[in-house]
Amino acid sequence: QVQLVESGGGLVQAGDSLRLSCAASGRSFSEMGWFRQAPGKEREFVASINWSGSNTGYADSVKGRFTISRDHARNTVYLQMNTLKPEDTAVYYCAAGRYALSGYDYWGQGTQVTVSS
Repeated sequence: QVQLVESGGGLVQAGDSLRLSCAASGRSFSEMGWFRQAPGKEREFVASINWSGSNTGYADSVKGRFTISRDHARNTVYLQMNTLKPEDTAVYYCAAGRYALSGYDYWGQGTQVTVSS
């Protein structure tokens, strides 16, 4: 059974850092990514990473502040979030795709990140 379990969310102040983790089980994935959804807004793309880690992508709003990485030995993807802003407040979801460039097939349950000003 495939599972994606996020952790690492919490309540922080503006300017602080957090690292989110997403542990995958059941199989390995080609593409992995992070999305977020703020109250009253649609889910939006945050970051993605390919199998080798050689190709990463970021939303303009997080470029230079967030870094996505993955550890194949642990089947885990991370999102290092620095210089957090109140507008980063959202539920963050991990997503995983079985094949390259074919979208995401599995989603985690989400972890709340709240940034106070």
